[in-house]
Amino acid sequence: MIKLIVYDILCAILIEKRFESVKLSTTARYGLRAMSYLSVNVKDSPIPINDIASGQNIPVTFLEQILMKLRRGGLLESVRGAHGGYKLAKNSSEITISEILCALNEPVIWGECQTEKGCENVLTCPTFNLWKRVKSAVDNILTSTTLEEISSEKICKDSERKAIRDKALRRNNL
Repeated sequence: MIKLIVYDILCAILIEKRFESVKLSTTARYGLRAMSYLSVNVKDSPIPINDIASGQNIPVTFLEQILMKLRRGGLLESVRGAHGGYKLAKNSSEITISEILCALNEPVIWGECQTEKGCENVLTCPTFNLWKRVKSAVDNILTSTTLEEISSEKICKDSERKAIRDKALRRNNL
């Protein structure tokens, strides 16, 4: 049961709901959305930054900084010129959510209480080990969930979305 709750928390974080104890930065959320957009709109030619920005409602100047980090991280290729833009450097099935967050240098931020450094009552707190397990489960999901999976969730029907979610849960032993 706890593992299903962890998966639902992660899904909520990725679709921009806020939790008091777990947070994903705007840069990370925008980066995931831009990468998902590129994954869904795969073309032979690069996609202009303005198309990505308008397609995901992300300010162009902010998106430029994000895409530069993703390019430096080896996840995107950029092409200059009138027909320039961005495209994935490898197949979306080969890119994990963890790799994207790492390239952006934007980890999932845990509340101070959920870390050994921040918890003053680590030896006596009844929930510390629970949060430690939740963090570990979220980390496992981020390292095993691909860009292809989150991208396909956006464009499929509810029944298909449930099948994808169930497959991810089975793969992660949740």
